[in-house]
Amino acid sequence: MQSKFLAVGSVVPWAEPLVGAIATQSWANPRYGPDGLALLRDGLAAEEAVARLTAADDGRAQRQLGIVDGDGRAASYTGDECHTWAGHRTGDGYAAQGNILVSADTVDALAETFEATATNPLAERLLDSLDAAQAAGGDSRGQQSAALLVVGPEQGYAGLSDVLVDLRVDDHERPLEELRRLFGLHQELFGQTPRSRWITLDAGLRREVADRLAVLGYERLEDWAGAANLEERVDGEEEIDPVVLDALRRASN
Repeated sequence: MQSKFLAVGSVVPWAEPLVGAIATQSWANPRYGPDGLALLRDGLAAEEAVARLTAADDGRAQRQLGIVDGDGRAASYTGDECHTWAGHRTGDGYAAQGNILVSADTVDALAETFEATATNPLAERLLDSLDAAQAAGGDSRGQQSAALLVVGPEQGYAGLSDVLVDLRVDDHERPLEELRRLFGLHQELFGQTPRSRWITLDAGLRREVADRLAVLGYERLEDWAGAANLEERVDGEEEIDPVVLDALRRASN
């Protein structure tokens, strides 16, 4: 999400693995998040959850709501009193909506980019969709904050968290550029390089690694990696992740 609003990521997005994802927008009702996830958890489809939440809300005329349930069914709602341009599009696995936009082109760009990038990882699809939406006009008031939330069962840190990506840019002149920069850092620290691309630590490379660690004041790679927040990319002493090797070379030059 992106908005001319401080810390949009603290209000709009809610998600639970295998249950669904929710965005509460316009004159946002933060209760839509936890209450909507509870409805999805109880077995309601996205359309039913949207109907139940908005029917019970006297302020629904000013609300926007998007829900994708655990089966990929999507539904959106735009109240009659949302500031123009306001509207939404839904499709398989996505709900795209916006308000106070330059035009409908922004939501169209969100939806069409998401549909066109189906083979890419979800986080990258969302970032690409946001970039396309901004290029199509975006928020008519300008830019301020952006956020990216992706969840999956045990897909987060150390396989012990369900939060794969949770990044926020709370106040920035170009929040989408900053969000993508942060995502790049996230991928360096917590991403995964296929094991087939790891490099065997032969005698020459072992000496190089040992020498570079010595320059930095370390004897063991795992100790330096822990200090550099790269511990998730170290596994054993026979091979090295090329991302770790590149970071070690940069740090010791």
